[in-house]
Amino acid sequence: MITEVAINANGQGLHSITTRIQSALSSATHGEGLCTLFLQHTSASLLIQENYDDSARIDLERWLNRLVPENDALYTHTLEGADDMPAHIKTALTATQLSIPFRDGQLMLGTWQGIYLWEHRHGAQQRRVLLHIAKD
Repeated sequence: MITEVAINANGQGLHSITTRIQSALSSATHGEGLCTLFLQHTSASLLIQENYDDSARIDLERWLNRLVPENDALYTHTLEGADDMPAHIKTALTATQLSIPFRDGQLMLGTWQGIYLWEHRHGAQQRRVLLHIAKD
């Protein structure tokens, strides 16, 4: 089974989507299996990361922005602005797909794990995440 979740990201950064994904999964199944998430975009990514202390999220955002700066003289792909090529590089360094097991309709995330959409563009974006639910 495949279902789609629309995510509104109000600018660059890590946006928690665990609740939205869990809700979509719960309404689709109650057994056990594997939920694969696939983000249909080239300037955002998916991440499982700490969901307790916001400083981890902030540090990750700052680190990646330092690693892949805007306005680098090497970039030629700048049609959509200074954040365009850095967004593509950040996506190439991260992931657009995650697989998470579930049991009784619940994602089997660890105690401090959450699912995040990592928006790499500055402007507000609507992103689509496909959930492929494979049951035993």
